[in-house]
Amino acid sequence: MKISNFIAILSVALCMLLAAANNSSAQTVSGSIANGTVARGSAAKGTIVLNIPGGLHVNSNRPNNQYSIATTAKISGAGLRAARVSFPRGKNRKFQFSENTINVYEGRVSFPFTVTVPANFKGNIVRLRAVVRYQACTDEVCYPPKSKEITLTAKVR
Repeated sequence: MKISNFIAILSVALCMLLAAANNSSAQTVSGSIANGTVARGSAAKGTIVLNIPGGLHVNSNRPNNQYSIATTAKISGAGLRAARVSFPRGKNRKFQFSENTINVYEGRVSFPFTVTVPANFKGNIVRLRAVVRYQACTDEVCYPPKSKEITLTAKVR
């Protein structure tokens, strides 16, 4: 192989690697608890939101493919009782690399949950830790899985 061909192939590979690094971190995770205020001794609804840029998708919580890494979201908070996160249905899509369809999320996806603040909760603010794990893909390639952590807060009245 000529050195110029090798350099061209290496350049293309490097560009693809840089693009992959940029695309796989393009997702954002945000969320909220109620409208920012919760009452002691009651349950409040919360939401985790995963924003997926155009041209990318992430495997759903039930991708229907043994090799696809499912999206997960876990929440925890000291002194709080958090219910499991609910996952919406994704869209079944067919990709070149798979014989069967894969269930995926695209665009903006919300994951609702409920948190209960005990009547004897100490403090004026609740803090929930949310960790979302997902695998972003294009129509041709999947990137390594990532986890993003956020802290959700609300005032206690």
